[in-house]
Order: sequence, then C-alpha cells, then structure tokens
Amino acid sequence: MTTPQADTASADSARCPFDPTALTAAKGPTGCPVTAGAAAFDPFEDGYQQDPPDYVRWARDQEPVFYSPKLGYWVVTRYDDIKAIFRDNITFSPAIALEKITPTGPEANAVLEQYGFALNRTLVNEDEPAHMPRRRVLMEPFTPEHLKAHEPLVRQLAREYVDRFVNDGRADLVDQMLWEVPLTVALHFLGVPEEDMDKLREYSIAHTVNTWGRPKPEEQVAVAHAVGNFWQLAGQILDKMRLNPEAAGWMQYGIRKQREHPEVVTDSYLHSMMMAGIVAAHETTANATANAMKLLLQHPAVWQEICDDPSLIPNAVEECLRHNGSVAAWRRLVTADAQVGGIAIPAGSKLLIVTSSANHDERHFADADLFDIRRDNASDHLTFGYGSHQCMGKNLARMEMQIFLEEFTRRLPHMRLAEQTFSYVPNTSFRGPEHLWVEWDPARNPERTQPEVLTREQPVRIGEPSRHTLSRPMVVERITRLTDDVVQLRLVSPHGQPLPRWQPGAHIDIECGDTGLSRQYSLCGDPADTHAFEIAVLRDEDSRGGSAWVHQHLAQGQTLRVRGPRNHFRFDEGARRLVFIAGGIGITPIAAMAQRAQALGLPYTLHYSGRSRRTMPLLQALAARHGEHLVVHAKDEGQRADLAALLATPEDGTRIYACGPIRMLDALDAATVHWPDDSLRTERFQTDAPTLDPSKEHAFEVELKDSGITLQVPADQTVLAALKAANIDVQSDCCEGLCGSCEVRVLDGTVDHRDVVLTRTERDAQDRMMVCCSRAKSGKLVLEL
Repeated sequence: MTTPQADTASADSARCPFDPTALTAAKGPTGCPVTAGAAAFDPFEDGYQQDPPDYVRWARDQEPVFYSPKLGYWVVTRYDDIKAIFRDNITFSPAIALEKITPTGPEANAVLEQYGFALNRTLVNEDEPAHMPRRRVLMEPFTPEHLKAHEPLVRQLAREYVDRFVNDGRADLVDQMLWEVPLTVALHFLGVPEEDMDKLREYSIAHTVNTWGRPKPEEQVAVAHAVGNFWQLAGQILDKMRLNPEAAGWMQYGIRKQREHPEVVTDSYLHSMMMAGIVAAHETTANATANAMKLLLQHPAVWQEICDDPSLIPNAVEECLRHNGSVAAWRRLVTADAQVGGIAIPAGSKLLIVTSSANHDERHFADADLFDIRRDNASDHLTFGYGSHQCMGKNLARMEMQIFLEEFTRRLPHMRLAEQTFSYVPNTSFRGPEHLWVEWDPARNPERTQPEVLTREQPVRIGEPSRHTLSRPMVVERITRLTDDVVQLRLVSPHGQPLPRWQPGAHIDIECGDTGLSRQYSLCGDPADTHAFEIAVLRDEDSRGGSAWVHQHLAQGQTLRVRGPRNHFRFDEGARRLVFIAGGIGITPIAAMAQRAQALGLPYTLHYSGRSRRTMPLLQALAARHGEHLVVHAKDEGQRADLAALLATPEDGTRIYACGPIRMLDALDAATVHWPDDSLRTERFQTDAPTLDPSKEHAFEVELKDSGITLQVPADQTVLAALKAANIDVQSDCCEGLCGSCEVRVLDGTVDHRDVVLTRTERDAQDRMMVCCSRAKSGKLVLEL
C-alpha cells in the first residue's frame, strides 16, 4: 500500500500497487483501498489457529505488509521486515505487546478494578531507557551456567510423569504431562512455592484470552475474575518471598537486586513480573513441546531418526520451534512515520508481526515448508523474538524441550498419534493444542526388556545447537565418470526421505571420512529433484585433500556425512538478461543456473571454456539442452574466450555469473570494471590462504550487540578465533573467505573485506563480513551476534 489521501486526484500521485479488481470498498488509515485478502484476514478464524503460516501464505507471496480492517492493525509477514522491526525497538515500540487486543466492556473492567489489577510494564513491553538497565540487572539467572542447575529437576519430573502413564498405552500428553511439568519448573525457577496447579492453569489461560484473545461479552466477566484472582495471588506469593529473600529463585534474585537498584527494580515492577513470569516461563514451553511432539509424530521417519540418534534432538527442537512454534505473532506500536517492506506506515499505527509466517519465508529458509531437522539455519527462527527484547527464558525452554523429547524417544519410541481433532485457544499470538492424544503398545516398552534404557542420558545443550553437528547421512547411489579426472556423484537419503529443495548456486559440504576435512561442492543436478543431490568433483593434484579422497575412497553404496545445502551464490531471477561464464569444473553451479534461466524463459548465453571438449564435464548434456545458447571455448581448437571483447559494452539489467579458475575470474573483474555495480557475481573454488602478519595489522574491538559483550581482537588473531574463544557459536568451514559460511551482520564500523564472496555493492554497504578473514579498518566493529 502507499499513502495517498482519499481525495487526491493528481495524475502523478502515488498509486496503490494492486490490480483494481483485487480491491474492496474498505480503505486503510492512509486512504489506500484494502485488498480482498486483507479485508478477509481474521486471526481468530480456525484457519489461522490451526496453521498461521499457511493462513497468511498469500500475504507472504503477494502483499507482505497489509492493513486489516477487522483487526485495526497492520500485518507484517516476511522474515526480513519482521527482523528489522525487532531490531529497531525505538521506532517500533513493544508498549502494546501485552495490551488487550480485544477491548473489554465496562462490566469486565469494573471487575478487574475491584481486584486492584494494575499490570505494569515488564521486560516484554517496556521501552528504553527503562528496559535495558532492568534486563541487565535481572539477566544472570538466565545464563547457561545458572540454568544448568535446573537440569536435574527437569529430568526427575520428566521421568516421574512418564512413569505415571508409560504402561497405560494411551495418554493425553498435554493434560498428563506437558502442562504440569513446565509449570512446576517455572515455579521452581521463579522461586514460587508450589500452589494449586489446576487453579494456576485456569488463571494462565484466562490471562492469555484476556490479552490476546477475543472473549465474547458474556465471557469477559468470568475471564476478568480469573485474571483478578491471578493478580492477587501473584502479589501474595511475592509477599511471602520478601520474608525469605535469600532463597533460590529469580524473583528472590530480583528482590535482592532491588536493594542495590531500587530505582530500576521497583515494587510494581516485581508484582507485574511475578504474574507475567508464571505465564511466560511455562505456557510457551508447554505449548512448544506439544507442538513439537505433534509435528514429530506426524513425520514418523523423522521421529524414528531421533529415537535412533538422540544427538539430533537439539536441532530437532530448533526446527520444531521454527516450523510449528508456540508464538504465532507479536505486536508493536509505530512511534514515528516509518517504512516497512517499502510500505509507508503512519506514526501511531499498530503492527501484528506474524513471526510464524517469517519462520516459513522462502527468502530466508530454503524449502521452508519442509520439516528438516538437519536444517543448518533452523535457529534463525524468530519464535523467541530478536534483539533487545528477545525472550530471556529461551534457553530454559530449549533445555526442557530437549529433556522431554529424550524421555519420550528413550521410553516410548513406538508412540504414535491417536485419531483426534486438534483445537486451540483462539488468540492472535500463542498457540498449542489443547489436547494431544497418543497411543502405543505397552508390551513393546523398551524398559521391560532393557531396563538399562532408564539410565541413559543425552547431554543437554543449553543454547543454540552447533551447526557442525547437522550433517545428514547420504548414500552414494551412483558414480558416473564424466571425464578422465571428473566424477559425478548422485547422493540419496538412506531411507528415502525427501531432501530439501535448493536454488541454483547452492552447495553442500562433504565430510571426507576420518580425515577431518570438510569440502564444499556445488550442486549441479535438478533443483526440483527432492530425491537426490548431484555434484561433480575434479581430481586436482594441487588440492588440499578433498578431491583426492573422493576419487580414491568413495564407492557406490558408501555412506557419507553431508551438510547443507547452503547458498552464497544466489541467482537473480529478476535480471533482464543473463551471461553465464564457466571454466572447467566451474560449470557445476552455472549449469543449474542456466537450466533455471531456460525454464523461466529469460534471455541468456552460456560461455563454457576448457582445455578441450573431452576434458569439459557435462558438455554433452549442456549442448543437448541449450543448443545455440551455449558457446564453447575449447583451447585446443583455438577458441579461447575474449572476455574483454565479450563484455566491452555495459548493459543495464544484465547479470553475469561466473565460476572457474582464479585467472579467469581475475580477468572478469578487470573486464567489468566499467559495468554497473553488482553486474558480476562470481564463485571461487580457491584463493590464496589468508595469513596474518601482526606487524601489518592493528588490534580492534568487536561489540556483540545481541550478547551484550565486547571482545578484543589482537593483531595476530582473526575475528572468528576471538568469537570462538568467547564461546560464541559461529559457523565456519573453509576459513579462507571462500565459502561464506561465517558471514555475520555488521551494525556499525568499517570493514576491511578480504573474502571473495561479497560483491562490490555488498562490500560498499558495510553491513556484513566474513569473520574468518576480514578485519576492521576502524577501531571498533559492532556485530549482530
């Protein structure tokens, strides 16, 4: 939408960017007509409750930012837009995060007043400058070393609750475990003496409905009574805590901190956090685990995988949180006129930011609807929010979910979903099934014949899982010799599960047996083929060992460990014209790009260079597919490519994609200096290994904005090494600036780029860097970590 006034008639006024036939009579607050999809949007409908990402798929694809007349909110659905909103908590205030989305009537308001209900700002919905000082003061109990102390209790509770129904053959996991255990853990963490769980559950649901739901007028009074009782109970518990402030618990920690910082940790703040903390610490975890179990049991092959290999559980948790998390959406208030996704949003507007939709955005998560527990960027999900208001309790939730899944996989691996209809408490933001019925044959319980299963424990990872643990087993289905020194491998899943779809330019990482080597190879098959990955590997006598290992040791039927796919060489489908240039084995990513250009009907030319036709892999198949679009430059035929002549005249809208030997790519850099920035995009298979000469380098600081810590990077150390020394998990593979694995966002400072991944425009933007090799030109860098 744009922002013309309703009565504007000027021919050059901004126009609404939609087909007039898609518009309705309704208008948004800027005067722009509302589309039919936006007018119909209703988050209280069953479609949204059952599957929020699918319900707004149309918006993600066609209208990522729209105004909802029914809700009175602007709705945001794409990953980059939502992350940018989270990052700017000044323009996009969290002040309305706990505001009632459905205003209640005077009778219900009177009930709340009679209970003295006065929920104040909490860590969730307060603005700066109050928020960050409070967050810093209260953060310590959420650090991994402190959370570890709660692991024994979580394990004990998980064991005891499963004991209650393990021999029954049927259970409602929500009623019989997944609500009560997180609630007990939450009370333990907060330092609350265990009260009547049924009452607390009733109060917690009422709080959710009161804040994020749409209670009918006749229901509002009953909800208000429950919320009022919840408020008073929270106050009573807090009064008890004040009698013993040295006891364990986050609330007692807050009481002690109040002595040191009375202006930061106030009485009203503690009361509000007492109530909000009970909800936040258990309800989202209960819902998240129920969603995860439902999702895993709907994918029996995946469930079997984690039963067989519990080391997969930490990343399975992340993928469950991404694919079907417990937080569907958050809300923000726009404090100044702003742009979101190119749409003008006036100050005072309210935003519903659908994080569950962001988690299914294909622009960030390849093949986003695929449930892939080896997805290497699953932990990029926005279920916990992002930035300064990211959920403080996220690692407690992760720990609980890992332990619950471990207990279920160890003791009930034969569990299956029972026939049922899933229902959800209607609200915009928090979701989990009200019931989750499962069945199993008690006679097959492993502990009956193998009591030792009860003593097994998988280490819990507190925090995001390491991306290096996410390799998937793949079987070499076929090896095809393309030339004397190039073989093509077709790799398939050992159990026939579908593989992630990928985009042209993507690569996979292959672990080379026990050598400790990991090497990247571009995918050159059909991106639509979800049954196999195909790569071509050149035997290079000067290689660092990867290609020699593939040629010497791999055989048909052998199992490999593979990571990815990942893509740092993305293909622009919006280009007017395309020039593809490949040299030798560099044809592998280019072949997939050319195939995609052909499928889209884009104008393209493919230039392929090699010593001779017999040494050029894939040539025969390329000639058959591309015909006159293919230009072969065989050195032994005197057909060497004249890159300077080929690229003499710059063309706006033309993209040049190239992969091949260093000498060819260096020549392309020189031949396109006069072209528009970003016209040339290259991928390099090798470069000069970076070295650090301390006499020529300078030390600098790196501030990690999201972690709240600052590191010193000495002249003889890389940024990557400094991050790993501080236990900051950053993926890295080549450590030479080749693969793009270690890319991080830069929020401030000037980067000395030394990689061969970023384009000229990307370097000039100074908003990202490869930490394995690049450094700071300035004295300080601020990174989004």
